[in-house]
Amino acid sequence: MNSSSRDPLDVATEAVSTLSEYLELSLDKGKSLIFVLSQGENCEVYLGDPGEPDADWTSCAAIPNKLVHALLETTRSGFNQLVIEGQAYRFARTFAQVAEQGAVVFTPA
Repeated sequence: MNSSSRDPLDVATEAVSTLSEYLELSLDKGKSLIFVLSQGENCEVYLGDPGEPDADWTSCAAIPNKLVHALLETTRSGFNQLVIEGQAYRFARTFAQVAEQGAVVFTPA
């Protein structure tokens, strides 16, 4: 199946599933998730402290921007509490600037 043929519900489901994966990693490492937004097709995902230089962050993956946009629609700025696949997650969503690009930061709470 071509990704452009997915309906919005499938994209939202895939987005929160992806978020849960990375939130688990974030919790394990005690770091924030930093999604560096781009004009391209993908968003770079890092583990780190947004107050530290980006050279100190650990690169995790590149995920499609459509998933990031779905995450932004599913979550809100500030404190969030979601149940994803039966697991409760509490996190804060904030924004940051990385070089010339914006970033969305998910910090476990």
